[in-house]
Amino acid sequence: MKNVSILVPETAVIEAVADPHYMCKAVNQFLEASGKQALFNVELVGLSREIRLENSLFSVHTDKLLNEVKKTDLIFIPAISGDIKTALELNKEALPWIVDQYNNGAEVASLCIGAFVLASTGLLEGKKCSTHWLHSGLFRTMFPGVELVDGSIITEEQGLYSSGGANSYWNLLLYLVEKYTDRDTAILASKYFAIDIDRDSQSAFMMFEGQKDHSDDEIRKAQEFIEANYMEKMTVDTLADMFNIGRRSFERRFKKATDNTVVEYIQRVKIEAAKRSFESSLKNVNEVMFDVGYTDTKAFRTIFKKITGLTPVEYRNRYNKQAA
Repeated sequence: MKNVSILVPETAVIEAVADPHYMCKAVNQFLEASGKQALFNVELVGLSREIRLENSLFSVHTDKLLNEVKKTDLIFIPAISGDIKTALELNKEALPWIVDQYNNGAEVASLCIGAFVLASTGLLEGKKCSTHWLHSGLFRTMFPGVELVDGSIITEEQGLYSSGGANSYWNLLLYLVEKYTDRDTAILASKYFAIDIDRDSQSAFMMFEGQKDHSDDEIRKAQEFIEANYMEKMTVDTLADMFNIGRRSFERRFKKATDNTVVEYIQRVKIEAAKRSFESSLKNVNEVMFDVGYTDTKAFRTIFKKITGLTPVEYRNRYNKQAA
């Protein structure tokens, strides 16, 4: 029997509390139906007996207070909502408990931006992590010692798990089901919950918003120029000359400010424009390619798939039903 503790943080997203509970209970039912023993003993745990969420629209009653949980095998940290820094402050008293349980052998899984809570424990220092793509900039600023894996659905390192944005946590739940049971049970759960069991990237859902929350005015102007002129050909040398900065210094400052190389930034801006065109127009791949400043079909397709995880045609067919 695996003891599963679902932490109910202040400001938790209610679905991210209920869904792992539902998954564990369903897996127990699948196992019992096949003549096996139930595997998961699931409890909701927290800093108080009752936790009100979403302006008291929901009220969650925990099974145990944290200090009543002596030993657990797996901790789920659900996504939090609202202002992230405020939420972390409200839940800081739970952090030592997470650390103690991990040091005592428990594994810990964060769901979506529950990664901010997990990172606040210090356990992720020097390790890999996933979170919602929308909050990646803030995460990197707050936890520079954690290696954030862009676009990843699931990361695992030394008993610490994390998932990508929003519903991506279902893939982490399936991953853990397979780890703790077997492939057949995980496939059954994937069919029951209608989830693509082997989806491993959130890249197709990511919207690129250039990181401009920095103090380098010249680099910000360079970003704005790239975004306004993505349809044109541009090189690192021409951009550096335009802003009267040496190439090496320009590249170093650009990477420090935006967490992208100049070439990566240009590519991501162009591909974001291509994605919008595929979503909203009936243009073919070559027309979109030329619109965003590419002339080499192979290069465009390669870069598009690298960034989105899909080919241009696959992306258009998924997000533009009229074109499909």
